[in-house]
Amino acid sequence: MRIAVMGAGAVGGYFGGMLAKAGHSVCFIARERQVNAIAAGGLTIRSANWESTLKLPQIQVSSDPSHLGDAEGVLLCVKSTDTEHAALQMRAHLPEDCWVMSLQNGVDNPIRAQQVLGRLVIPAVVYVATAMPEPGLIQHFGRGDLVIGPPSEAQQQLAMASSAVAMQPNTVSAALLEEIRACFSASGIPVEVSQQVQQALWAKLLVNCTYNAISALAQVDYGTLAANSAIRQTMRAVIEEVVAVSVAAGVGLDLSDAVQICDKIAQAMPKQLSSTAQDIARKKPSEIDHLNGFVVREGQRLSVATPVNQSLYGLVKLIESAFNEA
Repeated sequence: MRIAVMGAGAVGGYFGGMLAKAGHSVCFIARERQVNAIAAGGLTIRSANWESTLKLPQIQVSSDPSHLGDAEGVLLCVKSTDTEHAALQMRAHLPEDCWVMSLQNGVDNPIRAQQVLGRLVIPAVVYVATAMPEPGLIQHFGRGDLVIGPPSEAQQQLAMASSAVAMQPNTVSAALLEEIRACFSASGIPVEVSQQVQQALWAKLLVNCTYNAISALAQVDYGTLAANSAIRQTMRAVIEEVVAVSVAAGVGLDLSDAVQICDKIAQAMPKQLSSTAQDIARKKPSEIDHLNGFVVREGQRLSVATPVNQSLYGLVKLIESAFNEA
């Protein structure tokens, strides 16, 4: 496949790198600093038991979105805060039959991107522990699999209400999802195609809301959080609020399952520092508006109280307010 990756950070760099490593044609659209690093020394993925450096011309890298012009598919891997801006940059350059998949935190990115792009966006749930300690280097700590599925009912309704040809619901077919699954799985990226992808997105949101802000505020890993009895109580309160909002939203996460999901994350990735913690440590704005902040807004819309999520959201925003975004 000819794949473009919009946003070559820790997630985009890993999945794009795995596809390139397997022989697919991959072009990374990235910020200048990342472009310069990859052009000079390649893109290195460093995992526990292997390391691989991909260099030009094995991969392509540019800051110019016009390089999307011959892509069969695009992985949208920018921060949730940059979704609309990235989609606007992409819009004029996408081939008509090119699919777009959102590999982002949060549950509303596919529909936000779709509204700008005028085409259906495939939702994907990402399970990977990665970091980018410096431009051109991706550290891989664990997992690296995806759950993908058909666009949500809200996306389908938006497509049906649109006159744009590319927005017709059948443009994301079961055959296309299977083609992507086979391609990615053969490249060392396990992919599950699920009709329950929206529930999976909410389950991932649940985990992010439970761990990310607290990890960021304390600058500690998941294992340390789970070992602290007082923090476990706070995490339980977050879980209960997210489940309550999901029920009101019609997704309906199960509380018992939700607790087990969050417990398993700390067991599987005890040394992982959340992406929000990494952003805060670098004094960069995080995705908190699309994690705990999203739950707070949905709670307000649906008349569900979310005081613990509100507190965590407010504290992270307070820290971010001191950053010089320039």
